[in-house]
Amino acid sequence: MGPPVRVLGYNIRSLRDDPAAVARVVRALAPDVVCLQEVPRFRGWRGRRRALARDCGLRVVAGRRAAGLAVLAAPRVRGLAREFHLLSRVPGLHRRALAVAVLEIPEPDGRDGPPGRLIAASTHLDLADGPRREHTGQVIALLDRAGRRHDAPVVLAGDVNEEPGGASWTLLTGRFQDARAVAPVGLEETFSARDPRRRIDGVFLDPAIGVVGCGVPDDAALRADYLAATDHRPVVADLRLP
Repeated sequence: MGPPVRVLGYNIRSLRDDPAAVARVVRALAPDVVCLQEVPRFRGWRGRRRALARDCGLRVVAGRRAAGLAVLAAPRVRGLAREFHLLSRVPGLHRRALAVAVLEIPEPDGRDGPPGRLIAASTHLDLADGPRREHTGQVIALLDRAGRRHDAPVVLAGDVNEEPGGASWTLLTGRFQDARAVAPVGLEETFSARDPRRRIDGVFLDPAIGVVGCGVPDDAALRADYLAATDHRPVVADLRLP
């Protein structure tokens, strides 16, 4: 397999809680790639995103104002391209989208080997069943197209707003691996941060990508920051690229 990569999926609730706690969580987990949902999208949104990335020791590599999505990357990761797709509009519901970054991941310092290429994507699906399933189909089609265009495997991290076994989750796992189901580590439930009883956030990836482990890190030093940062807990996936 190719170089290792750590991907973090995190719904940060528009930084309405404690942005410093969000940054501490991300820094402590030391990801190479972060797929964020509910990123600030109103007054001062661009500056707030950049400030969060800076405080996390990362940079923004994909995302726009609409739908509150962003992909961040560590300094060692090279951004090759980016895409942003609005999903179909549903009257009365929030606009949904897909943020995509095409990345080059080198081997860690001191190790020889060619870099790996990865398409990292973030999405946040609807609370309503019908639109959620429709948008899930659109996300899969867009990622399949991106994989062909950029000749790279895909990892998708997102707030699915549904637990495993639901129609949208099943649609995703019909196409992708559910990283947590393949190699569970740490805790399982992601919502709510204060009383986690549901796994509604996931990391999904092409079969070519190897999964070392996936879950919510059970670190006693982070528990206070989990509660202060946002209403979701972070999902970490340690992967090996093909």
